[in-house]
Amino acid sequence: MSTSTRFAVAIHILTNITLCRGQTVRSEDIARSVNTNPTVVRRILGALAEAGLTYSQMGQGGGALLARPAEAISLLDVYRAVEDQPYFTLHRTRPNEACYIGHAITPVLEQEFARVGHALEASLAQTSIAEMAGQVELRAGYPFVPCSPQYQADTQ
Repeated sequence: MSTSTRFAVAIHILTNITLCRGQTVRSEDIARSVNTNPTVVRRILGALAEAGLTYSQMGQGGGALLARPAEAISLLDVYRAVEDQPYFTLHRTRPNEACYIGHAITPVLEQEFARVGHALEASLAQTSIAEMAGQVELRAGYPFVPCSPQYQADTQ
């Protein structure tokens, strides 16, 4: 099963925007925090914007902003915005139909994957970006001050 970092990076991006408390955030600044190329951030911001989670303010002083309150953006919203694959995938090729196990495994896996997927979605729906931002501030040990010397030093 291939994995993607888009979900984790999208949460990082939205947490960053949330903690800037209404100030626009440039993709370059977010990219320094994520430690990636600004193009990666812009691509994910595009997916988040398509999902109605962010929007861009153009011009001098422009950047990304939340399109709705952080309390109203769940991790499930974020996952659906940036990931296009199911949580779990089946075999790349059909199992051997002549085999006792191969004949019956696909519907069993589909049922189990659906059950676990529903549980995962229910859990993701319970956590908001605002909660993630609060946890980041708790872990950091001090409240985030947008554009503070500490933030600028952290992202250099």
